[in-house]
Amino acid sequence: MRAFREAVEAGDLDAVEALLAEDVVFTSPAVFKPYAGKAITAAILRGVVRVFEDFRYVREINDPGGRDHALVFTARVGDRELNGCDFLRVNEDGLIDDFMVMVRPLSGAQALAEAMGAQFDRIAKEAEAARSE
Repeated sequence: MRAFREAVEAGDLDAVEALLAEDVVFTSPAVFKPYAGKAITAAILRGVVRVFEDFRYVREINDPGGRDHALVFTARVGDRELNGCDFLRVNEDGLIDDFMVMVRPLSGAQALAEAMGAQFDRIAKEAEAARSE
């Protein structure tokens, strides 16, 4: 998913959002219940950008059929370094309809969960505003 990776690496969150299907499902590394919908997924990704430092993709894995992609990354949250992977599936239109993130080690996942928890009121407001547009 070259377009997604390039948009993330460029910090172009509008381009990232444009690659999300309206019915995208986002599965967080820290919350059991997935989030459904483009507005909340885009707001979560904007929150992640605010808490990740030194983010970079280090590997890209694609399936031969072209629907499933994995982007391995490194980042830091506060003093915790972490490794993670964005698992993306695209629909027939080439838009991301399933977005799952996994993070390790546990201390990094906990730091991410805490930082994102502190962002969640803002994330919810951003998602609501986007739904109202």
